[in-house]
Amino acid sequence: MNKISKIATPITATVTEPQNMSLDHRQKFIDAMSCVGSSVNVITTDGPAGRGGLTVTAMSSVSADGEAPVLLVCVHHLSRNINTILENGVFCVNVLNETQSNIADRFAGRSEEDRFSSDSWVPMKTGAPRLENPLVAFDCRISQSQRMETHHVLFGDVEDVFKGGIGLPLIYANRAYAKIQ
Repeated sequence: MNKISKIATPITATVTEPQNMSLDHRQKFIDAMSCVGSSVNVITTDGPAGRGGLTVTAMSSVSADGEAPVLLVCVHHLSRNINTILENGVFCVNVLNETQSNIADRFAGRSEEDRFSSDSWVPMKTGAPRLENPLVAFDCRISQSQRMETHHVLFGDVEDVFKGGIGLPLIYANRAYAKIQ
C-alpha cells in the first residue's frame, strides 16, 4: 500500500461568511474535505481573450462513453482567469507530477514570477497551452458551464490527451502538497 507524505506548506484562503449555513457546519465540511487527497492540476487557456492559468485540485472524470470523453474542473468565481477561460472556450488540464510543486505555487499566485515564463509550453489541438512535461494533459473544449454557489463548474469535451513520462502525481491532502511513497 502506498503512503502519502507532506512535502510543502499548506494553502490558505480568505473566507466570506456563507448565506444559509452555520460557520460551524461550513468549517466541519472544510476540515473533512482536507482529508481527501486530490491530484494537483494547472488549468491553462489561450485564445481571443488571452492566455491564463491557475492551480486547481477540483478536477474529475465525468464520462468516457459519449461522443468525446468529458471531465470537469471547478474554478472560483473571483479567479482572475475564469472569464478568460470562459471567453476562450478551451482549457488544458496539466496534471502535475510529484516534482512540480513549484509550478503549482506559481499558478496559485504564491510567486512573483510570471506564470508561463519558467517552463516550456506546447499548444494543444485547441490552442490551450500544455506543459512540455506534465504527468498527463487533457485538452478540452467547454461543452457546458454552470455557476454553483462560489464556483464555476466547467465541463470539457476532451479533444486530445497527452501522456508524459513515467512518474507519480503531485497530491494535495491535509492542507499540503504530498507525494505517494
